[in-house]
Amino acid sequence: MSRAPYPLSPRGVIMDPMALIDTLGRPLRSLRVSVTDRCNLRCEYCMPEAEYVWLSRDDLLHFEEISRLVDVFIGLGVDKVRLTGGEPLLRRNLCQLVELLAEKPLKDLALTTNAILLEEFAEPLKRAGLRRLNISLDTLNPDRFVRLTRQHDHARVMRGIHAAARAFDGTKLDAVIMRGINDDELEPLLDFAASISAEVRFIEYMDVGGATRWSSETVVPRAEMLDRLRSRFGEVAALEEPGSTAPANRFILPDGRVFGIIASTTAPFCRDCDRARITADGMFYTCLYAADGLALRPFLRRGDPGDAIAGQIEARWLGRADRGAEERVEVRERSVFVPVSALRADPHLEMHKRGG
Repeated sequence: MSRAPYPLSPRGVIMDPMALIDTLGRPLRSLRVSVTDRCNLRCEYCMPEAEYVWLSRDDLLHFEEISRLVDVFIGLGVDKVRLTGGEPLLRRNLCQLVELLAEKPLKDLALTTNAILLEEFAEPLKRAGLRRLNISLDTLNPDRFVRLTRQHDHARVMRGIHAAARAFDGTKLDAVIMRGINDDELEPLLDFAASISAEVRFIEYMDVGGATRWSSETVVPRAEMLDRLRSRFGEVAALEEPGSTAPANRFILPDGRVFGIIASTTAPFCRDCDRARITADGMFYTCLYAADGLALRPFLRRGDPGDAIAGQIEARWLGRADRGAEERVEVRERSVFVPVSALRADPHLEMHKRGG
């Protein structure tokens, strides 16, 4: 097994000398596991089309298969797992999977949700062993929520968020900021996050698969967000976090409030990315922009031993040279990354299939 010959990751983290690293020196540390491709919202930046091709129930990995894969990834160095979708709370009996994963030696076990079902599930998820939540919240305005999602569930989302605030510490609120749509809500979202002891992360609108209405004019760059906040609050200081591989750069306002910005579109962090992704039907992807993946479900269902599956994953990671967001920045005439016709031909290219 090829391992790191040096002790530092790209951001200066002292790594386990047995860390599995790719061609750019990035360790395999984080795993995002999609449990369903279904979603109960149709967000403008992710699922704007009228119809989608769904995975069949038989194609979905069973919870025991997901647990086995996570064990394999832990053996390769993964210590953080996040459950994603689609909307993961649509997966029946999800708390059973959380219980299986909570017993494993992980530094973090988190879940990303749109919060529609969270009022019901916040406490059961906490009891099952979930440690943290990332909640999508793009607007505090109910009418704007309908425009963004084509659903009338804003009140349910807010109730779910308050239930999460009662059950969990360290909750993050993720807001995709789009020019002319919700870019006037930076301050209100900061205020709301502070009111529930959460941290908001502003996300640049990304041109990943599924963003079929994306345009560069709609992107609000990190630099502009910071300028707006400085004009309102004064000095905005960057937090120094040596060794962090988190996607968000974090900042602090003069009043002590902390927030993050994920600048994947204008200032990508590909050189520090330690994340792998598994789709709900067991496809392994090494980048959100990757055009092809490795099907792991066949290995699981024919009973291949764990070390054989690990060998397949290891070979893919060792050859990993992905820097998809950086490559997109270099495109001069940048438009939609994957057209609708290509998404229909290969639905795995959709972001809601592989988790955001």
